[in-house]
Amino acid sequence: MIVTLVVVAAVVGLALAAAVAWREHRHFVDAEESRRRDDELHRRHEDEMVESETRLRLSLDAITQGVVMADPDGNVLYRNPYAQPFIEARHGEALVEAAVAELLAEAARGLAVEREVELFGPPRQCLFVSAMPLRFEGKDYGSVALIDDITEPQRLDAMRRDFVANISHELRTPMGALSLLAETLAGETDPDVVSRLAVRVQAEAIRLSDTMDDLLELSRIESNEASEQAPVAIQHVISEALSRIKPAAEERQVPIETVLPALDLVVRADRRQLTSAVFNLLDNAVKYSEANRPVRVTIRIEVDCVEVEVRDQGFGIPLRHQERIFERFYQVDRSRERADGGVGLGLAIVRHVATNHGGEIRVESTEGEGSMFTLTVPVSHQDPLGQAQQENLVEKDGFRTAQPTGAHP
Repeated sequence: MIVTLVVVAAVVGLALAAAVAWREHRHFVDAEESRRRDDELHRRHEDEMVESETRLRLSLDAITQGVVMADPDGNVLYRNPYAQPFIEARHGEALVEAAVAELLAEAARGLAVEREVELFGPPRQCLFVSAMPLRFEGKDYGSVALIDDITEPQRLDAMRRDFVANISHELRTPMGALSLLAETLAGETDPDVVSRLAVRVQAEAIRLSDTMDDLLELSRIESNEASEQAPVAIQHVISEALSRIKPAAEERQVPIETVLPALDLVVRADRRQLTSAVFNLLDNAVKYSEANRPVRVTIRIEVDCVEVEVRDQGFGIPLRHQERIFERFYQVDRSRERADGGVGLGLAIVRHVATNHGGEIRVESTEGEGSMFTLTVPVSHQDPLGQAQQENLVEKDGFRTAQPTGAHP
């Protein structure tokens, strides 16, 4: 009996010891699992923090605006690539870095400040620098400065103001003249005077109509509205432009010579836009040429483009004006432009046509000797019959038109 009790007690003791050991093991396993989960959550949190920081840095690096961040003591912690060049800048751009430092110091005192910094270049620039404190729930996290290049917005705003002022003036002049002429006509009984005034009314009406037509044409070309580019023979474009300019050229006694290649050249273009561009180059050349001083139109074949060159022997363009002549309403000689009825839109039309077709417009001019404008248009297809031949100028329909060597008019 005693032996049985001893055995039972031993078994119970072993069972209790095993239960205690198992419980301790489970506690250990659970603790290890909890630690592992905590470590995994911690690593995941750190990875998310690194990923978030990387994403934020890449985003700040990608924007086209300078960003400079500083701690509460004013020490710079971060600069994105746009703001980086100002650190080592000399000359005018050093003013931007000085402005950033001053505004960050103001922001560290809790102020939101801003300043425009104008750099006279070249190129001329205007930068807008602003700074503000970074605070959240009463805690100071430092400050940030932003650098914006507002050169282009300012230029566009100035162009908009100039456009409104210029078009108001250009429309008011013929409208005022028409009003005055109509008032004079209303009380006039002399047939000769009435006839002269009627001619003046017609001239002012045509001038007003031409201005509106130019504005509409420029608007369409600027927006590339209803542009349908297709293969176009450049010779046909030149011919159409010559037909349009012929009356003005004959009136001013300005002969026009054309030097055209023997083979047909085809470009992919909007025929209406391209014809308008060539006509405006011719109109500009005829307008500024004296009688019996020829204007020459030459087509040249380059590797991947066609060049349409319009050369005159007129008054020429002063060097200081050559960078601006393609702006809307810009006029080199306002008194002459007024007399000829132009408003300074022709060359703006040419520039936009060149841009729409992936080409360019260049000008070379010497004051008192004349000007040469070159319109470049990419080639779509070239007739494979051969290279351009030497040409002779032949009189035809009032114009001197090029023919290949050996050809007859």
